[in-house]
Amino acid sequence: MQSQNRVLDDIVKMVNGAAGTFAGMGREAEASMREKVREWVGGMDFVSREEFEAVKEMAIKAREENEELKARLDAMASSKKAPAKKGTTKKS
Repeated sequence: MQSQNRVLDDIVKMVNGAAGTFAGMGREAEASMREKVREWVGGMDFVSREEFEAVKEMAIKAREENEELKARLDAMASSKKAPAKKGTTKKS
């Protein structure tokens, strides 16, 4: 019975060692894949969320300023419109 326990103990140790090795390989493969994805995404010219939000705010502000300027121009154009006088032509 003693010899069977040794054999079983050796088998259990071998299986535990293999499981540890496979777990380590899995972690290493995952880390390698994460690094490859980071390199791939980094090369695609993506912007960070903060940069995106800053540009978005700038675009909103520019649109608002554009609308204000358009309203001012429209007001100026309508105030300067005067009816043309008929029958007044210059003769040289």
